[in-house]
Amino acid sequence: MSLNPLYAGIDIGSSFTKTILLNQNKEICGTNVDFSGVNLQLAAEKTLYAALPKNSNLFDVKKMVCTGFGRNNFFLDHIIPSKITEISCSAKAASFTYPDKTLTIIDIGGQDTKIIKVRYGKRANFKMNRKCAAGTGTFLEELALKLRVSSADLNSLANNSSNPENISSYCTVFAGTEILTRIREGAKIEDMIRGAYHSIVKRVIEIDTIDDDVVVTGGVVAHNPVIIDIFNEELGKTVLVPPSPQFFVALGAALFALESDS
Repeated sequence: MSLNPLYAGIDIGSSFTKTILLNQNKEICGTNVDFSGVNLQLAAEKTLYAALPKNSNLFDVKKMVCTGFGRNNFFLDHIIPSKITEISCSAKAASFTYPDKTLTIIDIGGQDTKIIKVRYGKRANFKMNRKCAAGTGTFLEELALKLRVSSADLNSLANNSSNPENISSYCTVFAGTEILTRIREGAKIEDMIRGAYHSIVKRVIEIDTIDDDVVVTGGVVAHNPVIIDIFNEELGKTVLVPPSPQFFVALGAALFALESDS
């Protein structure tokens, strides 16, 4: 038995897999993120091994919770992972990070967006976007491909905008075509990209009422901080962003793992 047990939370998303490791004091000991790809077992194994702190090994991981899109696709011989939904993990991480607050969590992922209400430390309700990529990271990835720019450059381009353009199309495909057409007609690329971020935020806040303290999480938030400014603008208040928004669900999973050992 390990003298320094670790507790793993693995969030196997449709685009990326995130792993976070906690010690018994609920301190983060390691994190890692990698593409999910088509082999979800391999993606989870890679991130788990890469997150292990120095001088630790897999047998130091005493408990583990897998969640997310691929939570049923990962197994280890010496650990039977609990399979808890990412909704519950988000609520758990929110209650840990922002105790004694009434929260609305907005989680923007690669292929879906969730709005989760947390009351008195427990999940009260949640809603997800419809089967459309307009309010997700996939929209940005497809936009980058159409514009022939790196996804990593979208945020900086949007920050150079002085006059965001309105995107009228709701569909991702049509929105991409609209953006290209208007750029050819003379619109500035940075204004169209900033408009695309505005479009994502508008699609998200249409999912449900946004009230109380708002926490914004997910990979899109981690890599596109401009979206935080737009949320603040659209909601008329300052939203909360956790220290590692991409690992927020994995943190909740790791907390469940630790609590299951008590």
